[in-house]
Amino acid sequence: MMSRSYTNLLDLASGNFPVLGQPREKKRLPRVMTVPGDISELDDDQANSVSSDVPSSVVQDRIIIVANQLPVKAKRRPDNKGWSFSWDEDSLLLQLKDGLPDDMEVIYVGSLRVEVDLSEQDDVSQLLLDRFKCVPAFLPPDILSKFYHGFCKQHLWPLFHYMLPFSVNHGGRFDRSLWEAYVAANKIFSQRVIEVINPEDDYVWIHDYHLMVLPTFLRRRFNRLRMGFFLHSPFPSSEIYRTLPVREEILKALLNSDLIGFHTFDYARHFLSCCSRMLGLEYQSKRGYIGLEYYGRTIGIKIMPVGIHMGQIESVLKLADKEWRVGELKQQFEGKTVLLGVDDMDIFKGVNLKLLAMEQMLKQHPKWQGRAVLVQIANPARGKGKDLEEIQAEIQASCKRINETFGQPGYEPVVFIDRPISLSERAAYYTIAECVVVAAVRDGMNLTPYEYIVCRQGVFGPENSSESSGPKKSMLVVSEFIGCSPSLSGAIRVNPWNIEATAEAMNEAISMSDSEKQLRHEKHYRYVSTHDVAYWSRSFFQDMERCCRDHFRRHCWGIGLSFGFRVVALDPNFRKLSIDAIVSAYLRSKNRAILLDYDGTIMPQTSINRTPSQEVISIINALCSDVKNTIFIVSGRGRESLGKWFSPCKKLGIAAEHGFFMRWSVDEHWETCGQSSDFGWIQIAEPVMKLYTESTDGSSIETKESALVWHHRDADPGFGASQAKEMLDHLESVLANEPVAVKSGQFIVEVKPQGISKGCVAEKIFTSMAESGRQADFVLCVGDDRSDEDMFEIIGNAITSGVLSSSTSVFACTVGQKPSKAKYYLDDTTDVINMLEALADASDSAPSPGSSPWNQPLQLNEIAAS
Repeated sequence: MMSRSYTNLLDLASGNFPVLGQPREKKRLPRVMTVPGDISELDDDQANSVSSDVPSSVVQDRIIIVANQLPVKAKRRPDNKGWSFSWDEDSLLLQLKDGLPDDMEVIYVGSLRVEVDLSEQDDVSQLLLDRFKCVPAFLPPDILSKFYHGFCKQHLWPLFHYMLPFSVNHGGRFDRSLWEAYVAANKIFSQRVIEVINPEDDYVWIHDYHLMVLPTFLRRRFNRLRMGFFLHSPFPSSEIYRTLPVREEILKALLNSDLIGFHTFDYARHFLSCCSRMLGLEYQSKRGYIGLEYYGRTIGIKIMPVGIHMGQIESVLKLADKEWRVGELKQQFEGKTVLLGVDDMDIFKGVNLKLLAMEQMLKQHPKWQGRAVLVQIANPARGKGKDLEEIQAEIQASCKRINETFGQPGYEPVVFIDRPISLSERAAYYTIAECVVVAAVRDGMNLTPYEYIVCRQGVFGPENSSESSGPKKSMLVVSEFIGCSPSLSGAIRVNPWNIEATAEAMNEAISMSDSEKQLRHEKHYRYVSTHDVAYWSRSFFQDMERCCRDHFRRHCWGIGLSFGFRVVALDPNFRKLSIDAIVSAYLRSKNRAILLDYDGTIMPQTSINRTPSQEVISIINALCSDVKNTIFIVSGRGRESLGKWFSPCKKLGIAAEHGFFMRWSVDEHWETCGQSSDFGWIQIAEPVMKLYTESTDGSSIETKESALVWHHRDADPGFGASQAKEMLDHLESVLANEPVAVKSGQFIVEVKPQGISKGCVAEKIFTSMAESGRQADFVLCVGDDRSDEDMFEIIGNAITSGVLSSSTSVFACTVGQKPSKAKYYLDDTTDVINMLEALADASDSAPSPGSSPWNQPLQLNEIAAS
């Protein structure tokens, strides 16, 4: 029997579950709608997706920014009656508005940092909406604790920072109730978004790992919603991420976005690797843009590190001397060289590693004893737990040990500031610091170096005019494991785990000549000042616009249950093949060409026994018995197996090995259709393939009469694809002067004679029929994979060249709902068989044709004569 907790999870994922026993909150905010329907329909979680085929008439664009916390500060009024709110100027969500279009309305959806009593929530919601355009998501305390402190901080955050849950005491075990709370919280956020969204005109921008399944909840409601997601934390390698029990649910949820953003290429590469290894999706790079094809939708991958708000920093600098006397700090550290660290108090910021490096530097370079000071500012911890308590105790012990060992009267080598400090106070410390050291073992971005660079550029006030006229300089020692590291090419990058190397880097930084420090500072300042938060948000929004450009042109519908839900997006002219329509055209026609792929079309790909069933043989024989029909099986399989399997079908044409071998009926001989019968190239290609097969576990070579195929479906996905690319280049090089084509396909690399394709088969059949006076007025072409696309493409060319008449009834049909050059689709092989059976029945019921020569089967001597 399925457990209660698991059934709850399924309910949550499908959008039906009243959150963890809580009664559904009454909708409080006005909802804007541009599509017909009652609000009650949208309140029902089982409502169909709300979408429209045309954009609404509303002109002004709007963006809804969704994050775990709203960019507002909340305080209880002194009389304890109600709340007072103000903007949080330090919030990235507020700062990113600078990069959005001036006329764009911005609405925020998120939670508050304070707990608001149930009786006050309506008034608070209305106040925040009216004054701040903020929509608060109130999470019940039990869900909030399990969602934030539980799943986010105990599972996702450590895992994304490369910490595996090895034991109960180290990382803990996966708790499904925490995952349920995470899903429940994301659903509450989705309800708040749905209250205010205008689905045809609004953009939605979701932020960070707290809301990674929110895209699925929104996409289920609005198929064409324009939606982006940005991850502010690292994304781990696939070897780490794959340990997460709900790995596929989260990946599939993210893929319901239109654009997914990351700070660095490494994070994006890890995400793409996970999509490849776990979902079988491969990305493509076109004109500088990276895209993932997913059920007809192209999900954009954006790589853009966030920046700082230049205006905010510059305004704070003007206040730095007033609010925190820089002169006093200079006096305090007079004659000292200050190294500065500014970090959140958590287990991944490497604060203790930095202290150990400072200790090592003082040992290795005694000249700095009494002269070098490390000022370490520790921002308050956001999480809690045993690991954090241990690291805090370790840091305190290190500070005490270093100060006792190297301290002197009036000199403390480590000044540890363990309290909240304002940005203006931080700016004062940046002013007097000769070097900033960041030793985090993992960090999504870390903007401390950026703030430091800007402060060093404009720190000197008018009272220090002698210094203000001098060159600006700064130095950075940064961990190579933080997101800002790639963009700081002038920084000294270190592996923080290597204490000795970090100590040497710190010594090098403060010992460097002023001219070198100046050059590095200028380079960094040029980058930081031009790549600010406005530049980042503008770039992301422009890419989101580009990714969503075709939303209202394409035909979209949702399929799948729970977190397997996804939207299929196809060309509006692409539709399911109607059996009634094709039977009607079939009966009206006099000369028919029917071309059928085998594997995946009339034989399921999953079938172990590849021999055609008696039903298939019977249907094909019925179709072949109609003298108006020219029927062909067009397959990549060898002629021996196809000839054996279809031996009962005497009038069936077969094109084997993609058309290299071809015969028009059992009584006819096999024709060779290649331009050359020289297979000397095999002696060149086969040794190369064997070389790669030996070095690629899980790969194999298939030898056909006319081709060699290297398969790597069972190899490691990443290594197999890499080897296939390398082999493709290798084979193209060694076979450059041979009459062959080297092509890559899905998990294969194939070498075959030039001019051989299913498209050439189709063209030959159409041409032969036309030249014998039997131009096809009905064409049915059915296939399921990339090789069949050649047949679909050639049909259009045949009409243009006159081989087929413009009045020919053409039914190019792919199997499965996927992007294709065909205009029709059937869901699976069962649908194909049913369609063919309907045509066979129509042949049986049709009146017997006359003995006109135009209705006789095409003979080989006619082909030869033509």
